[in-house]
Amino acid sequence: MTTQTLNALARASSAYLRSAMHQPIQWHEWGEEAFAAAQRENKPMLLDIGAVWCHWCHVMDRESYDDPEVAAIVNEHFIAVKGDRDERPDIDSRYQAAVSAVSGQGGWPLTAFLTPEGKPFYGGTYFPPTDGYGRPSFKRVLVSIANAYKEKNGDVVEQAKMVESAIGQAESFAGRDGRVSASIIAAIQKSAFSMFDAEHGGFGQAPKFPHPSALDLLIEQYARSASGASLRRTLRLRSGQAPEGGRPHMDLADDGQLRNVIVTTLEHMANGGVYAQLAGGFHRYSVDERWVVPHFEKMCYDNSELLKNYVHAYQATGSEVFASVARDIIRWMDEWLSDRERGGFYASQDADISMDDDGDYFTWTLDEARAALTEEEAQVAALRYDINEVGEMHHNPAKNVLYVRAPIEEIGRRMSLAADRVEDLLDSAKKKMYAARLERPTPYVDKTVYVGWNSMCVSAYLEAAKVLNLDDGRHFALRSLDRILAEAWRAYRDESEKAGESPASTQPQASTQPNVRLLHVVAYSDPKAEHREVSGLLDDYAATTLACLDAYEATTDLSYFKFAQAIGDAMIAKFFDAVSGGFFDAEPAVDGKSLGVLSTRRKPLQDSPTPAGNPMAAIALLRLHHYTGDSGYRDKAEQTLEACACNCRYHEFRLQQDRAAADGEPGGRREPSAYACGHTSEFAAIELGGIICRSLFGICLPSTNYGPGGAAANFGFRSQKDLLGKTVPKKWG
Repeated sequence: MTTQTLNALARASSAYLRSAMHQPIQWHEWGEEAFAAAQRENKPMLLDIGAVWCHWCHVMDRESYDDPEVAAIVNEHFIAVKGDRDERPDIDSRYQAAVSAVSGQGGWPLTAFLTPEGKPFYGGTYFPPTDGYGRPSFKRVLVSIANAYKEKNGDVVEQAKMVESAIGQAESFAGRDGRVSASIIAAIQKSAFSMFDAEHGGFGQAPKFPHPSALDLLIEQYARSASGASLRRTLRLRSGQAPEGGRPHMDLADDGQLRNVIVTTLEHMANGGVYAQLAGGFHRYSVDERWVVPHFEKMCYDNSELLKNYVHAYQATGSEVFASVARDIIRWMDEWLSDRERGGFYASQDADISMDDDGDYFTWTLDEARAALTEEEAQVAALRYDINEVGEMHHNPAKNVLYVRAPIEEIGRRMSLAADRVEDLLDSAKKKMYAARLERPTPYVDKTVYVGWNSMCVSAYLEAAKVLNLDDGRHFALRSLDRILAEAWRAYRDESEKAGESPASTQPQASTQPNVRLLHVVAYSDPKAEHREVSGLLDDYAATTLACLDAYEATTDLSYFKFAQAIGDAMIAKFFDAVSGGFFDAEPAVDGKSLGVLSTRRKPLQDSPTPAGNPMAAIALLRLHHYTGDSGYRDKAEQTLEACACNCRYHEFRLQQDRAAADGEPGGRREPSAYACGHTSEFAAIELGGIICRSLFGICLPSTNYGPGGAAANFGFRSQKDLLGKTVPKKWG
């Protein structure tokens, strides 16, 4: 049920917040107005954080926040604040830590209860409208919290103090005493092997997340070891020596085991329902261990990092299957998540059309397939994708998730057809099914252009374009980066810049460069919404610095290098901790006054699920040092990596102890336990290790194309002498 009266979210810019403007809840955006109201009325605050792509966020909206009875309770006893985790990840990360400390849960929707000062004292994720799933109804929770705040206020305040302390300790550095060495990579790799699912690929049991950073670590180690072995064999043969027996030069793992983990995982993912068989691109994760039934939302950052995985796997193995998947990811992103007119990558595509379906846009009944195809095409498609009268979806058992069940050869034998004929029929069937699917109502595409996510996509596109010779992809990546630099980068020279001093050497504080700023959002999805200038976070600066360096290497246009250095220097000035090393995720408030727990400083180390800011920053600084020779960049990178290494050692042997359960459907696959739309944390240290590995050893994968049996030979960045000083015009058209 909705009301025609708009609440304050009608003035919001975020698509997620604007979707709640008709709710009877008197919502506030995060800001001084909400906190002033809470303190003036002495009411606790209800903080709801979610995302436009989050299925369970919309379920809770419909079940609870659209309910006038719930609204009456909330409006009488609370000051309600709604936040978008994509727009304000700095708010989300701190309150996620708080709710995790209180309840052991995390994910979205995040439901937190705060003192009028914004200090959290209780929380959870999804609460059902009635008692169920082992948790109380939301109405009961609201009434209990309201009573506790009035009757046991002293206990509430004490609880809030303890939770705030836990936030400060979450994901913090233990100091600079970590030693960065290859032994860390060996330990992380050993953990990955122990968790590898040899039957289905991936790591651990359901739910299955891709873990792209971990995969890149393994791919890089395989490429390095395979290249080294190939080179040693060549040198020994040229010198007339017998081939080596064994692998004394490589103690981390056997090449065959590394290759098996990589190939098994990437092939099973590409054949599963987690990969969109018709349109290309990956859904967010799989709720089962076989990669068959996904959570259907599709994120630009998941696909950017998986694009790198498949490109790198193609380089390391020579398998054309991986190259084909990479091209398909780009095909989908080009069609659905790209602003072809202005440049830029959109944020996400929703899973559903309404609360009554679960991926219905992406799934098929047997009758739907038959209606779109000839009889022979339908037979081939049914065998290939396991389309039957009974499918995998519990909310509608007739719905089938498309995944590769039978190889071409088996279909040919069963239908007495040549393999070429089967492939032709399958190709025709895919085109017709895709065309038929386009006639269905389409899940919402969030056209918000986020700076950090766009920079990740730019880097992935440039990598794929370089390896796969994709000129169009290269051109679009550069156009997108140019848009970011034109619309999100605010740079004005100050006195230190005029003097030619680098923040890497002079260590200025953020206040010395008040006019240098990178935004977090380039454009919002709703053209009617007011544009907000949200300050960029560490992730935005680090990812954009890396994208500019990638663009410089792709074009030798010196302007990209200058942007990289300027943004990297601003990152140091605004976020680097000169006392303890490492980077904070956000700038301190200019006036020293922060709302809620935003005053708590964080140094993000673990992927969540995008690559963490500190390792990305370390990579960026090491690359800047390589080009400039400025030891300040190297020193700060080393301080950051030492702290990363210390954190990594702490977590690497506890990977399976802090596993978080993923979402499920009421009465369906799984009960929503720890959260509804979340991300497993068991691989945090392995993913961190992947980034440490890249920081330690540089980029070892080759920048050129090669076929099966080839080996990586280019083990580093091109030197400063190779690239600096050579300026050519950009050629993106």
